Amino acid sequence: MAVWAIGDIQGCFDSLKALLEKVAFDPQKDRLWLVGDLVNRGQGSLETLEYLYGIKESVDIVLGNHDITLIAAYYGIKKSNPTIDPILDSPEAKKLIEWLQEQKFLHVDYKLGYCMAHAGISPEFDLGMAIRYAGYLETRLQSADAPIWLEKMFKKGVSRFDRKADIIDIDRYLMSSFTRMRFCFNDHRLDFDQKGSPSEELKAKGMSPWFLTSYRKEIDLKIIFGHWAALGYYQDEHVLALDTGCIWGGKLTAARLDMPEPMIVQVECPKASKTSGLSLSDN
Repeated sequence: MAVWAIGDIQGCFDSLKALLEKVAFDPQKDRLWLVGDLVNRGQGSLETLEYLYGIKESVDIVLGNHDITLIAAYYGIKKSNPTIDPILDSPEAKKLIEWLQEQKFLHVDYKLGYCMAHAGISPEFDLGMAIRYAGYLETRLQSADAPIWLEKMFKKGVSRFDRKADIIDIDRYLMSSFTRMRFCFNDHRLDFDQKGSPSEELKAKGMSPWFLTSYRKEIDLKIIFGHWAALGYYQDEHVLALDTGCIWGGKLTAARLDMPEPMIVQVECPKASKTSGLSLSDN
């Protein structure tokens, strides 16, 4: 059995199919990890969800900011856009959205030595905390009052973890850290404005990639994440970044995880037009 992790698809169904063919993925015996942002911007968002739903027993998914926005659009919280309209207009919309709501914010596999979250794991959290908080978000997203709660998640909240904060602000921090985080300040605040690659200029402003902060709590598992097209493919002993900008004309990347070192396979992606709607973050 092969285990493949794939970066942000964002509705690029043709690229996904090409990549799966290139790695000879067989849903009858192999497993697929998806780092989130399955939909939006690409012209095949509906086809992507339909395909993944069809092989759902062979797939582990963590939710990205664009997936959360799709769920919010289904409930009328956010505006739709031309790339997700086909999902919302589909007779299968209810089934697909409810299935998305059942997905995780954090996936952990101790045997393989990896865990996965769309944007990563806040430097403030050890693995136990991350598991607990991800589970909490999953419970809220799957609850009967999920639409009411989700609407509050799109309002500006705190950028620093504070157990004494209002519960909604804590929830916003949790949601943002799992789905939107890139840079952190030296004073432990998260930054949600910078989308470029790490630079000396940002470092001089006291900003570091979340996984390189000096105060990050130690996590023994290697963290797989996406969400950061400008960072591109990146790997060190602690993290594996797989968003390689498929939607922007970059590549779609897969990493085989059931090996001593991940094997990287990529396909080139045609550039898509920027037709996305509002999201928890623009990228």
